[in-house]
Amino acid sequence: MRNIMIIDDEINICTLLSKFLGKHGFKVDTTMSGASALKMMKEKPYDLVLCDYRLKDTDGAQLLQDIRQLNPRTIVIIITGYTDVRVAVEMVKNGAYDYLSKPLYPDEILNLVHKAFAHLDAESERDNVPAIPEQRTAADTSNGQAPVAEMLDKTHKYVYGESSGAQELFRQIKLVAPTDYSVIIFGETGTGKESVAHLIHHHSKRSSQPFVALDCGSLSKELAASELFGHEKGSFTGAINTKIGAFEQAHGGTLFLDEVSNLSYDIQVALLRVIQEKVIRRVGSLKEIPVDVRIIVASNEKLSESVQRGKFREDLFHRFNEFTIYIPPLRERQEDLPLFVNAFISQVEKELQKNCGKITSEVWACFQKYSWPGNIRELKNVIRRACLLTPEHQDITMSTLPLEMKEAFSQSYEEDHVGELAAIANENDLKTVALQAEYNKIINVLKEVKYNKTKAAQLLNIDRKTLYNKLRLLNINY
Repeated sequence: MRNIMIIDDEINICTLLSKFLGKHGFKVDTTMSGASALKMMKEKPYDLVLCDYRLKDTDGAQLLQDIRQLNPRTIVIIITGYTDVRVAVEMVKNGAYDYLSKPLYPDEILNLVHKAFAHLDAESERDNVPAIPEQRTAADTSNGQAPVAEMLDKTHKYVYGESSGAQELFRQIKLVAPTDYSVIIFGETGTGKESVAHLIHHHSKRSSQPFVALDCGSLSKELAASELFGHEKGSFTGAINTKIGAFEQAHGGTLFLDEVSNLSYDIQVALLRVIQEKVIRRVGSLKEIPVDVRIIVASNEKLSESVQRGKFREDLFHRFNEFTIYIPPLRERQEDLPLFVNAFISQVEKELQKNCGKITSEVWACFQKYSWPGNIRELKNVIRRACLLTPEHQDITMSTLPLEMKEAFSQSYEEDHVGELAAIANENDLKTVALQAEYNKIINVLKEVKYNKTKAAQLLNIDRKTLYNKLRLLNINY
């Protein structure tokens, strides 16, 4: 249960917030002074503090500093009746997570608290990420030192591969991370672009500051402006409160913009100005707010090609293009496939609290022939499904794989097998012709019943044991 402290000199606010947050599963303590709050924090750790900016014995700025000295990981959200943007921004710059303006709205408070805890969990997870491994030579491995491939992080979020593509990827990350360069990450869907952005941030000088990720793929022009730059209360229909945008949230840290090529032309113009001037204006405001962020953008298509098609501004592309990282697709990293599989199985076993057993040779053959259009994300989902469907301590078999993988493997295997038969077949050899016909019939029936061997045996009018014998005889891996 999360521990929350409310600090406000108005007893009504303390009581209302305590009851409201308590109903939503949080353990809440309240106090009306800064001195008593610090005393309570020395006796008990708190995950989050909601603190009024104006208190009788201190102010929010001093209390924020004192709280950060006691426990730097405690999230602080400032409550203020003074809507001066400069004060709020200064508090956020000095370490506050966000601020709330009075009057307080329950939904807004709850959403911000959940968002703050999600941020805290993400920070905790990133703290477990180890340094990027050095590339090792064959001599290093022969001396008993672990190769790069075996160096997995504690949470299995990142897998450091041993393929040439993986080693080049991490070499580039290691080079660019300590700089303040803008980075373009290019790779197919599911290759782990946000994971690479996290690694760059974690190994940069900004690692102690926020990492903010924004998916630009489905943002309309109006929503994109609000999400990026924030908006003032009443600036448009539905803007019932002031909102801090992604640039302000990431101040001092890193802003990751995924699928950036989907932003509208007008937003691209505004983005270019922010990068040049290092200031933002919230929607509905004339005040300029200085921001200091490192920008990392990602796209599953080459931005240079988007520029040629007139979809993306050339001047903005050159602003972003200080360094480009290419993430190879999984099909180009076959040497890394066992590493990803083993890491994901280990992770899922912990989630499900079960032992999934080994992967059969047929499944490995399928994995190696499959093109993995969804890349690492697809592989992880396939492993999660397979582990869920596999009884404890039993091997992972073809029956646990998605239908599209079985069909792709069946087609590939059928083409290979037909080629082998054709090479040795004689048109006048009745035995070979019969074998080919039997093979084709079994394959077609298996496809028809979605590879359910019991139903296949019934349709073929044979028992399961006979079907299994024929499958082995014909070398069909199901």
